[in-house]
Amino acid sequence: MTPASPTPRSRRERPAKPALSHAGIVEAAVRIMRAEGLQRVTMRRLATELDTGPASLYVYFGNTAELHAAILEEYLGAVDLGPMTGAGDWRERLVQVLGSYTGVLFEHPSLARSALVARPTGANYLALVEAVLALLDEGGAPGGQAAWGVDVLLQLATAAAAEQATRSEADSAEEEHDALVGALRGASADTYPQIAALGDDLFSGTPQERLGWMFRAVVNGALTTPR
Repeated sequence: MTPASPTPRSRRERPAKPALSHAGIVEAAVRIMRAEGLQRVTMRRLATELDTGPASLYVYFGNTAELHAAILEEYLGAVDLGPMTGAGDWRERLVQVLGSYTGVLFEHPSLARSALVARPTGANYLALVEAVLALLDEGGAPGGQAAWGVDVLLQLATAAAAEQATRSEADSAEEEHDALVGALRGASADTYPQIAALGDDLFSGTPQERLGWMFRAVVNGALTTPR
C-alpha cells in the first residue's frame, strides 16, 4: 500500500513574520554588528537575518552607508550630555561631553572608523550637536565661529577614536610605537635641534590628557579666530 502523501501546510497556518520597521531593522543590524562586526552588516546579510529580500530594506535605507549611520545614531544615545547643564567651567564640561562621545566610539572600533564618513541625522546626533553648541555659546563664542567649531571638534573626536581603535586591534602597534619613540629619541641634535630639545616631552601625558588638550586648543581657536 502506498503511504499517503503528507498534507501540504497552508501558508495561512504559518506564523506571520513581524512587519518590517525602521526600528526593527536597526535593532537587527546592531545585533549582527555585535556578533559579527560592522563589516558584516550588509543589506544581503540583514535581509537573511530578517527573513526578507534585500529590496524590502531599500524602502528604509538607500544604501549600506545610511544603515551604518543609523547604527551610529543608536549608539550615540549612550553619550553623556549631563555636563551640558552641569556646574563648573564650561570648557571642562565641553571636554567631558566630547570625551564621552569619543569613549562610545572607542568601545566599537569598526563603528569608530565608519563614523568618519557616516552622517547620522537622528535625535541622538542632534542632541550631541546642540550640547556642544550650547556650551560654546555659554563660553561666548560668536555664532558663526561656533558653527564651524562644532564641526572641527566632532571631527577631532571621531578621528581620535578611529585611530586609537585601529591601533588597539593591530598586533604590531606596540612595536611600531617603540620604533617611533626610538627614532625620535635618537635624532641628532645637529640635524634635528627642535626634536632633540623637546626630548621625552614629545611623549609626555596620558592619551586622555593629550586628547583633552587638543579639545581645549580647538575651543580656544573657535573663540578667537574669525571666520
